[in-house]
Order: sequence, then C-alpha cells, then structure tokens
Amino acid sequence: MADIAPDPTPTDYPPRVSDARPDPRPTPLAPATVAVTAGRPPRVQGGPVNPAVVLSSTYVSAGVPGPGELVYARSGTETWRDLEAALGALEGSTRPALVFASGMAAIAAALALVPRGGRVVAPRHAYQVTLGLLAELASLGDLQVDLVDIADTDAVAAALVTAPDRGAAALLWVESPTNPMLEVADTPALVAAAHAAGALVVVDNTFATPLVARPLAHGADVVVHSVTKYLAGHSDVVLGAALSDDEALHTRLLDHRTVHGAIAGPWEAWLALRGLRTVALRVERAQANAAELARRLATHPCVAEVRHPSLPDDPGHERAARLMTGFGAIVAIRPVGGPAAADAVVAAVRLWLPATSLGGVESSLERRRRFSTESAGVPEDLLRLSVGIEDVEDLWADLDAALRGAGAPRRDAAD
Repeated sequence: MADIAPDPTPTDYPPRVSDARPDPRPTPLAPATVAVTAGRPPRVQGGPVNPAVVLSSTYVSAGVPGPGELVYARSGTETWRDLEAALGALEGSTRPALVFASGMAAIAAALALVPRGGRVVAPRHAYQVTLGLLAELASLGDLQVDLVDIADTDAVAAALVTAPDRGAAALLWVESPTNPMLEVADTPALVAAAHAAGALVVVDNTFATPLVARPLAHGADVVVHSVTKYLAGHSDVVLGAALSDDEALHTRLLDHRTVHGAIAGPWEAWLALRGLRTVALRVERAQANAAELARRLATHPCVAEVRHPSLPDDPGHERAARLMTGFGAIVAIRPVGGPAAADAVVAAVRLWLPATSLGGVESSLERRRRFSTESAGVPEDLLRLSVGIEDVEDLWADLDAALRGAGAPRRDAAD
C-alpha cells in the first residue's frame, strides 16, 4: 500500500502575540507560574483572559497553505495551540507539545519512531497497556522487546548494546517512578548509555509530572504524558501529549498524529488547559498527603510493605532526592493477609474511590493484579494508591479502618 502523505500543515504554530513579546525577566519563570500563565490569549484591553473553544472541522483555504495556516482540524486547530504551548513551556521544551486523543495514542506515536524490526528496551514493570502494546508489536514482527529492571543502571546499559543474536537497541523506554512498583531510574545515566549505543530515549513522565521531573533537561529525546492524569487532574477528560526538542522527531510525531487521526477534541483540550492552571497546587498537596500516609503506613500493623520514594529506606529514595524535586503522589502497599486482604481493603473504604486511573483530585486505590494483563512481577496483593487532595486525616481514618478490618496484624507489630 502506498504511503499516505500528511495534510500540508506546518509543523509548528506561529507564536501568539503574547508569546512573541520580549521577556524582560532575567530568570525563567517557576513551573508553578508557567502552569498559570502559559497559553493565554494576547493581553489587550477588553480581551478575554481565557482562550475560546473553536468548534470547526474546516478552515477557509485556497491555494498552497502559508506558514501557520490552518486547513483542516485533523492537522491542527487553534484550540489545541494554547494547551500545546502551555505543556511545552511546562516541560521546558523548545517546541510546543503535540496533544493526542489519549495517553496511549501518544505512546503509540512514540513507539512508531522505532524502525521495523528494531529493538526496544523497556521496564519490566510499567503501565500494563504500554507493555501490552509492546507485546503485540513484537508478536507481529514489528519490533523486538527486552524487558529490564529500569532501576538497575548497569543492567539497562548492558541490554542496550549489540548482542550476538540481536542488534543494538533502537529505543529505550523509561518510566520513573514505574507503574505500579515505584522504581526510580537514573534518567541522566540511562540517557547517556542509550545515546552511546545509538538509541533514542522516550520517557513517560505521567507519574512525576513536569513539576517533579523534566526528562528533556536530562537529554531525553521524547517525553509522553497521559494528560488525563495529573495535568488535567479532574478525571473528566482522556488526553495525551508528546514532546520533543528535536525538529525531525517533532515532525515525525506530528505526521503520525495527522495520518493516524489520533486527535484531541476541542472541549477536551480546553478542559485540560483549565485543569492545568492548578496542577502545581494539586501536585504539592497530593505529594504532601502521600508522604504523610506513607510514613504512617510504614509502621502500620496490618501493612507488610510500603513503597514511596519519600521514605528514607525506600530503594528509590536517594535517587529521587537527587534527580527529582518531589516524590510523587502514588503509594504502593501490600496488606497483611495477601490478595484476599487487599480486596477486602478495597471493599471496605468509604472515602477512597475504588477505581483505575490516577492523578485526579480524589484519592483512589486498586489491586493491580486484578487485571490479567498486569506484569507478572507485580505482587498479587499490591494496592496502588493514588493520593488526592482531601484532608489527610480523613484519608488516614478511612484507610486505617479498612486495613484493620481486612486481616490479622503482623506478628512483629506492636499493638
């Protein structure tokens, strides 16, 4: 089948009037300020503070489109532009983000950068649908996949180099912290090793968010997000994004989106931008709640294991403290009593929401191995807690009661 040429729309949108003005400040704005100010309409007398939602599939166009000219909404719209500008600024990118219909659409576009038959090195513990897509592409012969412990830098570096029966890796996929095991990668070291081996690096930054980590600053080639999660933050949109400072990669991602049609709706883009305005406050509160809950859970008589990078004895603590500006708002626990106790906790909570997904203002939890597609390395009894912005004492009271009602305490635990 012949290749389908993308619609003739320029790669980048032209700058807005407000974006084009010289910046008199001697230092860049803090991420919390960028989240509030980026992607705004021009500041003119009588002008709106927020961008409008434009509902149009088609734009007036005659002849060869000029730079920045909109032609058809599958290729680009002004409603995407504001969100893309804000996401790009928040990640510290030299280019606007590209929004996609979902996080998986952005992930699929990033994996499409791998040449046919190329080898991908990826975390053994990662978002289950990412692992599922990798397995599907491998079964079709589109690529090869090697799964590694992403926290073991030496093992990852060894997997990247040419093996006797397998070529050098074409792409390294990174999650940090990983979903749901919360392993923390040494991203700068992994980027250096991957580039030395001739591989691209894609980082899924959904868990950390740009408030906690900026992988492009560590040399990553592409960053992807499920905007559905913390960036939009209100469990009311499904959206994804991909970013790259490299012009050629940015163009390839854009062309993939245009040809495959994995595009965002205007309302979703507008809602995500509105949610983004409070991301710094939400992440700050959620992280503080998560750290406090993790501290208490670490000595809870009905909890066998807790993972959160804020804990001084957590395997990822030193690395997270060195490379990140926070510890994230996801906590993983294993209740005493195994899978039955984990299911009992989920059934007993009244404030925590039993649900998949994460990053909303509400706190939620789930037993991840209830999905048959979850990595076999994830314990059957592991509960992933997405900590929200409620009062921490209310969250603790609900979770503590559910844990105590779910099973017997540890033998070594004090009353």
